[in-house]
Amino acid sequence: MNNGIGKKTVRDIDVHGRRVLVRADLNVPIENGVITDDTRIRESLPTIRYLLDQGAQVIVCSHLGRPKGPDPALSLAPVAGRMANLLGQEVLFAEDCVGPKAEAAVQAMGHHVLLLENLRFHPEEEKNDPEFARQLASLAEIFVNDAFGAAHRAHASTEGVTHYLPAVAGLLMEKEVKYLGALVANPPHPFAAVVGGAKVSSKLPAIQHLLPKVDLLLVGGGMANTFLKAKGYEIGASLVEDDLLDAARAVMRDAETRGVELHLPVDVVVASRFAADAETATVPVGEVPAGWLILDIGPETVRQFANALQRAKAVVWNGPMGVFELEPFASGSFDLARAIAGLNAVTVVGGGETAAVVAAAGLQDRFTHVSTGGGASLEMLEGKTLPGVAALLDA
Repeated sequence: MNNGIGKKTVRDIDVHGRRVLVRADLNVPIENGVITDDTRIRESLPTIRYLLDQGAQVIVCSHLGRPKGPDPALSLAPVAGRMANLLGQEVLFAEDCVGPKAEAAVQAMGHHVLLLENLRFHPEEEKNDPEFARQLASLAEIFVNDAFGAAHRAHASTEGVTHYLPAVAGLLMEKEVKYLGALVANPPHPFAAVVGGAKVSSKLPAIQHLLPKVDLLLVGGGMANTFLKAKGYEIGASLVEDDLLDAARAVMRDAETRGVELHLPVDVVVASRFAADAETATVPVGEVPAGWLILDIGPETVRQFANALQRAKAVVWNGPMGVFELEPFASGSFDLARAIAGLNAVTVVGGGETAAVVAAAGLQDRFTHVSTGGGASLEMLEGKTLPGVAALLDA
């Protein structure tokens, strides 16, 4: 029964005629009551459909935003409507997630899907309060955690409920752990990591965990500035973490010792100031004008990165290559996304901003896996055990 994640999944238990509590990640952007991106709802559907097909009664719970107590603007009611449209069947909505309203809704649900109100309307959720977890668990007979995006938090709905119900992974959770955990633990070679984003500090633990496992390490984004300065390049007024210059040098030495091919930008897009209408230029890394900012990797860097990745059998990418939200500094991220999407390799995108780049480029379907979790995916790339995964039944 080895599914590659070492944990039981919904496929390993009999759910027929049972009430199943599914912790989904339905934390979607909502503006004026309208859902602007329903990706997370869509990603939750395979598990819900599977449970329905197996004859289970499905009770779904999730958080939305960071409310300080009940807040109508952060109600999950619009999500119930969108989920109903996508499922093609009615989704009932309970006005609370525990207590009399939730219990009455469960009693009356029949074979409909029931969505509970925002878990975080109760501060006990984030405190992992045992009594709150017990009340939540009392609504069902089996617990399925499909909320990878919240699996790095030990909350009542991710860890607490597992003390009261048999707990297994949903299909999305299985996929996430397989591609971000199992792949990194035992990758095909050559294995490449592409790491970007603004700061070295946020990615250093991941780089240190990946270095013994990868054959190629490609560094871009704002964090590359710290590496370039550590090599003696002038970087103008660019973002840099001076307190991590030694750490960057240590990574470069470690890569060399291990025979890891390390690629840094060879040309960059620079701007006179941080703005979409700033004066810009593309220059070799050694020729950044004084007072200017590095805001993207240049076309020659993209070409060299793409060439290096041609021989990879697996690629993990976490962090954009530049300030992709501003059009003049988006090419590096988008061009690299297209290059990685075209590889004959297992290609995995680690959530957050990187997933946003891939979505904006319309390339989601051309990657092997695009993670739904930002913080959770990064912690997994750091080799950490996620509380929401650890609490599930072992396979």
